Amino acid sequence: MALIDVLIDELRDLYSAENQLVKALPKLAKGANDPELKQGFKDHLEETKSQVLRLRQVFEGLGKKPTGKHCEGMEGVIKEGAEALEEDAENASFDSGLIGAALRTEHYEIAGYHAAIMMSKTLGLNEAVGLLQANLAEEVNTAKKLQAAGKLIFKAATQEEEEDKDSQPASKKKASDKTSERKSKEDEKKAGV
Repeated sequence: MALIDVLIDELRDLYSAENQLVKALPKLAKGANDPELKQGFKDHLEETKSQVLRLRQVFEGLGKKPTGKHCEGMEGVIKEGAEALEEDAENASFDSGLIGAALRTEHYEIAGYHAAIMMSKTLGLNEAVGLLQANLAEEVNTAKKLQAAGKLIFKAATQEEEEDKDSQPASKKKASDKTSERKSKEDEKKAGV
């Protein structure tokens, strides 16, 4: 497989990921308690829509269609975000889970953009490099904003009274918690570390 084909595959992955986020970000914004975090999700939704348009420009420049691949990785990260929205936590503790999910999303995208930019540079695709760097800059900036919001929200969460789920009897744990705990033990066993 030629490098250009690998790049197109990577770009289609990013295109799918960004489109999935256009659907997921409004749910995070709606679920967030902290007004700054809520607005941050709304702002990033608009950025993400612009990122989709930039990716379309990259594909136009390459003479290729942007569709054709579903990003399974982003689907998994978004699923984790959906799980954070279902948590039984409240206020800052709840928002802390959303920040963790959102940071994983941003770092997944950042890695994809770094790879696509490096490949584009190697292939001499300067127009693509510029468009991809614009998307990367927005992702990095969003991650920094999430980290800044996280400092305040995490501090507030430490001041909230929380129930310790680990001290609950197993019969009171949700079925999804039991499944997650079982899978975590299986992962540990398979890793053999």
